[in-house]
Amino acid sequence: MKQRTIAKSVEIVGVGLHKGVPVKMTLEPLGANQGIVFYRSDEGVTIPLTPENVCDTKMATVIGKDGVLISTIEHLLSAIYAYGIDNLRIILDNDEVPILDGSSSGFCMLIEEVGIKELKEIKKAIVIKKEVEVKVEGKYVKLKPSNHIIYDFSILFDHPAISGQHYKFDYSIEEYKENISRARTFGFLHDVQYLKSIGLAQGGSLDNAIVLDEQKIINPDGLRYDNEFVRHKILDAIGDMSLLGYTMIGEYRAHAGSHHLNHLLTKKLLEDPQNYEIIDLEMAKTEAEAMQLAYAKVKI
Repeated sequence: MKQRTIAKSVEIVGVGLHKGVPVKMTLEPLGANQGIVFYRSDEGVTIPLTPENVCDTKMATVIGKDGVLISTIEHLLSAIYAYGIDNLRIILDNDEVPILDGSSSGFCMLIEEVGIKELKEIKKAIVIKKEVEVKVEGKYVKLKPSNHIIYDFSILFDHPAISGQHYKFDYSIEEYKENISRARTFGFLHDVQYLKSIGLAQGGSLDNAIVLDEQKIINPDGLRYDNEFVRHKILDAIGDMSLLGYTMIGEYRAHAGSHHLNHLLTKKLLEDPQNYEIIDLEMAKTEAEAMQLAYAKVKI
């Protein structure tokens, strides 16, 4: 299996969730072994996608370098990761990735519009060898060995429109597009009103988020899936795990996980080389073959 980038550059203009200002974003192909790299064209600063560059996880995953930030990267990264893209330059002229409709489906369409290019170099994967867990006050995120790429997530909210939800996603690009990519971010009306009062969520609307009052969903068109909330949590988690720098082969499991816990999980995994192994997928032709090969090679 070979490394991937996109076949040609593509540019869009959207609105940032928090500042509510227009953002121009360009995706550019990169050569092999370059990874995912962000570039703030208005500041002239390049920010590689690494756990060390994560500087905030309260409202979104935020990376930064030399005081220059890029916020709300997780939806875009989720799509990039799902399509197996290893090398890409993301150019922004402001400090937020466009929110689009609050899901990753728009980014999926962008990738499909320009196409995927296979490079000559062999694709690498990070294979989970030992269980690693981060647990805080009953909430947890963990990674476990598996010969599949699995995201298994549960949530519990004291709200009649959410309550308890669980979803298990066994990765394929087709399953991602159909069952994960369209799930939108969500928030509560009282929180949105507070955020707007302190200058945040200025770009938030019913067009790019599910919004709930005390009893119900206030979006006129309702939900895209009955359990859209937990599916969006998986979408976020896929984006956050892209900070590992490679396709991850293993099982991610979470209850009430968050961007903050996901960041702690990537750091905890990488701090001990016994937890994982980075391997070449030289013999694989498909994602399924790659997972089986990776699992066999590390002799878990």
